[in-house]
Amino acid sequence: RHASTHAAGVVIGDRNLDELVPLYRDPRSNMPVTQFNMKWVESAGLVKFDFLGLKTLTVLARAVALIERPRGVRIDLTSLPPHDEATFRMLSKGDTSGVFQLESAGMRDALRNMKPDALEDIIAVVALYRPGPMDNIPSYIRRKHGQEAPDYLYPTLEPILKETYGIVVYQEQVMQIAQQLAGYSLGGADLLRRAMGKKIKAEMEAQRKTFVDGAVARGVPQGRASEVFDLVAKFAEYGFNKSHAAAYAMIAYQTAYLKANYAVEFMAATMTLDMHNIDKLNLLRQELGRLDIRLLPPDINRSEATFSVEGKAIRYALGAIRNVGVGAMEAMVEERDRNGPFRDIADFASRLDPRILNKRQMENLVRAGALNCLESNRARLFDAIESLVRVATVMAEERASRQVNLFGEKGRGAPFLVLPQRSDWPPMERLDYEYEAIGFYLSAHPLDTYAALMERLQVQSLTEVRRRLERGDRGLKKMAAILVSRKERTGKSGARYAFASFSDATGSFEGTLFSEVLASAREPLDSGKPLLLTVDARLEDNQVKLVVQKVEDLETRAAGITNRLEVVIADAGPLISLKEALTRGGQGRGMVAVYPEVPGYTVEILLPDRYALSPHLLATVRTMAGVVAIRERML
Repeated sequence: RHASTHAAGVVIGDRNLDELVPLYRDPRSNMPVTQFNMKWVESAGLVKFDFLGLKTLTVLARAVALIERPRGVRIDLTSLPPHDEATFRMLSKGDTSGVFQLESAGMRDALRNMKPDALEDIIAVVALYRPGPMDNIPSYIRRKHGQEAPDYLYPTLEPILKETYGIVVYQEQVMQIAQQLAGYSLGGADLLRRAMGKKIKAEMEAQRKTFVDGAVARGVPQGRASEVFDLVAKFAEYGFNKSHAAAYAMIAYQTAYLKANYAVEFMAATMTLDMHNIDKLNLLRQELGRLDIRLLPPDINRSEATFSVEGKAIRYALGAIRNVGVGAMEAMVEERDRNGPFRDIADFASRLDPRILNKRQMENLVRAGALNCLESNRARLFDAIESLVRVATVMAEERASRQVNLFGEKGRGAPFLVLPQRSDWPPMERLDYEYEAIGFYLSAHPLDTYAALMERLQVQSLTEVRRRLERGDRGLKKMAAILVSRKERTGKSGARYAFASFSDATGSFEGTLFSEVLASAREPLDSGKPLLLTVDARLEDNQVKLVVQKVEDLETRAAGITNRLEVVIADAGPLISLKEALTRGGQGRGMVAVYPEVPGYTVEILLPDRYALSPHLLATVRTMAGVVAIRERML
């Protein structure tokens, strides 16, 4: 169906390749491909090279630039302090989200147990953490911490194996063992390494004889020499060369150093490289929460096309908003930098280039809140988008025609723009639109209004669950969430089960609902309301995975709890609106107290009736004109 090619393999010959091997040219590419595979091209006399491109190198370069711009500090990645305390402290905690090669859950466990304190430890764990050698990680850790005595296989091999506590970790050690124990030349040792890797029986038997005979000639007992050969051969099946591991470990150390010492700049650079991968962005956003780094919303007068740094916070990238295009956002930022910030919505429209910013892109900029700096009522802006695009088109045509009047002045100027008069989207609708444009809730979360209730119910956030899992705290947990999506399947027995995606204020996570739970949970799942989940949680590939044991309607749980709403008002203006909203909400168990702001006095007005204080009602009261603040207390 298609021609398989090596992702980064290049071959070089001493003459034209078509004189040495048959070639194939994919019609979708100008690059010829050898029809021989990677093993046979060597037999044909070609030399193989792997040119590996790593996006991490771009992350490093971008982070260095972000550090230098405001701070005036130039980081030379080739001369970092080799024993930076902050870096190794972070690695020893397993806080390696975004760190090259060290992100997986298993690698984090290994680092937490190993507690690396030198680059050599990172090199070793990079080489060991792969199928086969990873069985040696527990022994390596015990030996490093003096809990197990090293075994150097034979006394004369201690200088070779001392750095890895007697464990054969690198291919170079295989070659050195062959030299030291059996008298191999460097070339012969390399042939031994390759023979062990290929596992060709006839070749291995020949190498065994050479190895054992050479070792015996050097005074090693024949039986012991054969044992060492078998041990080394077992490792060599999966061996990793140290030079490769060292190169990876150096990049891992560089990324870890930047994260430990310049976390804001490093995370901004990392998010930029993953800004079109919503799942990865979500994980990185969770990491920002753990690092106590704020993620500021997109803003056309502050954001760049990529993620940028504002003090100790990160500003969301305009180019990361769905369906707007990085190129269009770069052009918009360039216009802003050249002619100054956009003063108002009319100024913004008059300076747009309608060829690169169309109606659909404008809609998502509004949904994401990127134009809030010009107009906070997103619904008004959304309804005016066609007018904005029309203004942009007129002004672009005028600029293109270069019309001037007799006095040399510019043409008509920005057409008069009037936004429609209407109320903003309700809070939940506003958040839903934001989710569509960004891929997750950013400015707020639908669960925010349930904070007091969730505290009363001892609900754990995704971040808290992850932290507990990393400490080994498993078992059933309570979580509150919004259902994002659900995919149902039919098992072999005919029973229905589902995979569901959920969101809370700290991130997104997956959950599995087996048949019995799914059957009992359909009503709350279909309601579109916030949910209370009882889950069995685990870490898998550095992501929290859940088996959902019970699903409840969070508002239903709230109905059985007495709460108190305290409303601070600037004057008597909102009292009528407040009374109407409470009446519409109906009777319940909630108490309401009103606190007018009176200088020098504390005035409390306790309403006589009891009300159903739903999160929707609280959100309505919070946005009323004249309401200064609201507080909810659980009684």
